[in-house]
Amino acid sequence: MLDLLDYRRRVAQMYMTIRSLGSASPQAFQHFQAERDDMFAHHPSSALSPEQKISFKGLHYAAYDPRFRVTVDVQPIADAKPYHDDSVEEASFQMLPFGTVDLVLPTGQRRLTLYWIMGYGGGVFLPFRDGTGGHTTYGGGRYLLDTIKGADLGMQAAQLILDFNYAYHPSCTYHHRWVCPLAPLENRLTFPIPVGEQMPVLSS
Repeated sequence: MLDLLDYRRRVAQMYMTIRSLGSASPQAFQHFQAERDDMFAHHPSSALSPEQKISFKGLHYAAYDPRFRVTVDVQPIADAKPYHDDSVEEASFQMLPFGTVDLVLPTGQRRLTLYWIMGYGGGVFLPFRDGTGGHTTYGGGRYLLDTIKGADLGMQAAQLILDFNYAYHPSCTYHHRWVCPLAPLENRLTFPIPVGEQMPVLSS
């Protein structure tokens, strides 16, 4: 448990640096990649197995594209009902849709739903799947925000920062021992978001 605590602390510190530098900063994006590579390669709570760590050469990312960094207004959802992802065995894991954002990107436009992970403390969660899913990115989708783990890009004035260059794969992409919530239907996009973390090339 202390290893997991340390891992989450490092993730939170990493995102604190990203916010202080500004996510569009080359230094912030380089820091993101370097820190994740180090945690994957060396940390006890890495998504990788010990065998995978031996051959790990680093995660793969598309080049930073500032057109995929947007700031958005959050529109509240009234009378939302909790959502449970059947891919997660724990019956207690539920997400509450609490807001929507209108996404306008060079490759398409769509409304996305933001979730609040229910339970003590809670946290904002933004999973999504785009047109690259199953090709250059994981078919189950990627994550952009997960504030329980410290993955938080911050606000600009009263708007939420969504920088898809920082989209990352859930741990279950890397090893079958992990179980991860997948992108709900309303967050499955038909158009591509060709930035962020790309499919890994790893031994099992």
